[in-house]
Amino acid sequence: MKKAIKILGVMMLLVFTAMSFSSCSKDDDPVNNEFFAGTYKGSVSYKDGGSTNISTDNGSVFVTKIASGTKYNFAFSNSIPDLNGIEFNQEGDHTLVMIGSTATSYIRIDNNVLKILYVKDGKTWTANCTR
Repeated sequence: MKKAIKILGVMMLLVFTAMSFSSCSKDDDPVNNEFFAGTYKGSVSYKDGGSTNISTDNGSVFVTKIASGTKYNFAFSNSIPDLNGIEFNQEGDHTLVMIGSTATSYIRIDNNVLKILYVKDGKTWTANCTR
């Protein structure tokens, strides 16, 4: 009986996992989802004020919504350091804007476009991506 319960539990976990990943399509809206994960592709760059200068037109940014519901993580390709725990406010129906955005430092995200110009501690991240 214990073996049957374990097998049933594993099967339920697998089904739940498959459903979670299959529900994240390009049409998913990062604003209205409890769980959001999406890859945006396009140009990305990073400068650290020293010798590191990374830039490519074929990069990607993997965006995930974290447990708080208002914070997101951004995992860049091409060995660009990640941005984690960035807090957002909703602007309009389907757009998120970084709290504290200025003309020289902002992140905007919706279901189709990601734009980043983020400056912190002399380091600069940029992205102009779509999905």
